[in-house]
Amino acid sequence: MEFDVWEAGPAYERYMGRWSRRVAERFTALAGHADGMRWLDVGCGTGALTAVVAARCRPRLVLGCDRSAGFVETARATARGPVSFVVADATALPVADGVCDAAVSGLALNFLPEPAAGVAEMARAVRPGGLVAAYVWDYAEGMGLLRHFWDAATTADPAAAELDEGRRFPLCRPDPLHALWSEADLHEVRVTPVVVPMVFADLSDLWSPFLGGQGPAPAYVASLPPSTRDRLRDALDTSVPKQPDGTITLTARAWAVSGTRPR
Repeated sequence: MEFDVWEAGPAYERYMGRWSRRVAERFTALAGHADGMRWLDVGCGTGALTAVVAARCRPRLVLGCDRSAGFVETARATARGPVSFVVADATALPVADGVCDAAVSGLALNFLPEPAAGVAEMARAVRPGGLVAAYVWDYAEGMGLLRHFWDAATTADPAAAELDEGRRFPLCRPDPLHALWSEADLHEVRVTPVVVPMVFADLSDLWSPFLGGQGPAPAYVASLPPSTRDRLRDALDTSVPKQPDGTITLTARAWAVSGTRPR
């Protein structure tokens, strides 16, 4: 079964898009940028980062690219400002060399079959001195929701350990990200943590997005027989910290990496 499922925009929004938007707000504030820039959002998904750039960065234009037609449809439906979207692969971006001032990517880099090819394409698309930046979840240690999920999944089903995103995506750590940007001949490379709170009203609010089938963890849940799924939910219920009123507060850390194309 394919566990990296990216088709249904609304289900992804409930699962991860809402948290990506919060990271995007802090991510765009990290790097200095001028008004009137031409932005490229690579692996734009449902448009979380695109929307933040359009709302906060006073762009001349923003082009979002994603290989999922379903995600692009969702992004278009909610777009505001000088924004457009196209279905395109991250390793074959539909722009000429050096036409953008910034190429950015949110929560997509680790899902590329060849991340280095994707970074090279982003660098190709920006002008000399242009910004190339991305953020990815710290699956191994800092993304509390998924850390609790995969630890609980392994308790209910030991075979789930092979699907744990903390194991599958070693790229999502500071040193490999820094090396990836440096190997693309990008300069002034920096890796910065970005931390946001994740607050759920109760266990149902936390668990129900995992039933939408979008992404590795929800696709894994969809593959389980009902009895195993119930054991997983119960293990997750036991492991997550709860307030007296039933709310669940976790933290999510992403790593943001940035660099500039040589002049």
